[in-house]
Amino acid sequence: MTTPLPQLWDILAPDALPRNQSIPQISGAIPLAQLQPAVVRSGGASSAGLPEVFAMVLAQMTAGADIDISGPEFNFVRSIRVYNVTYATQVEAGSEGDCNRNFSLRIGTYGTQGDFRWSRGSSPSQLPEDHVGLERYGEHCPGIFHRSVFVDWRDYEGNYGFEQVNY
Repeated sequence: MTTPLPQLWDILAPDALPRNQSIPQISGAIPLAQLQPAVVRSGGASSAGLPEVFAMVLAQMTAGADIDISGPEFNFVRSIRVYNVTYATQVEAGSEGDCNRNFSLRIGTYGTQGDFRWSRGSSPSQLPEDHVGLERYGEHCPGIFHRSVFVDWRDYEGNYGFEQVNY
């Protein structure tokens, strides 16, 4: 019986590049000493005795930013909104043509220090104008089944941007 441990070690070996870090594509090897991790660590390994790579991954999963981002120059972080339409359905049902509607929305926002939180939305009217797929929701009674994630933001210059993924 073989185990995946050698493959896991190859993936997470201390001489490998840390995962989940944006590193510019430069030809040739980059010495680890030149990399600037997204978090500050004290010591070379986590207090749980895990290799350094594990310590960095665990630290990156903490809530909020590792530096003070409360100033106005970081307003672009707080401008990011995530709209998760987990489901929106509308279907005519019954002999009298009743319209059955179901809608579930979660809205994600970033706080002063980059901490992310979800809140429950209550209606399609809370979605941004640029969201597509629910324009006829509430009319009597076109069939609709919609799921999507919509993210919008304002960059540091105040320009609006968005992306929508239907699933």
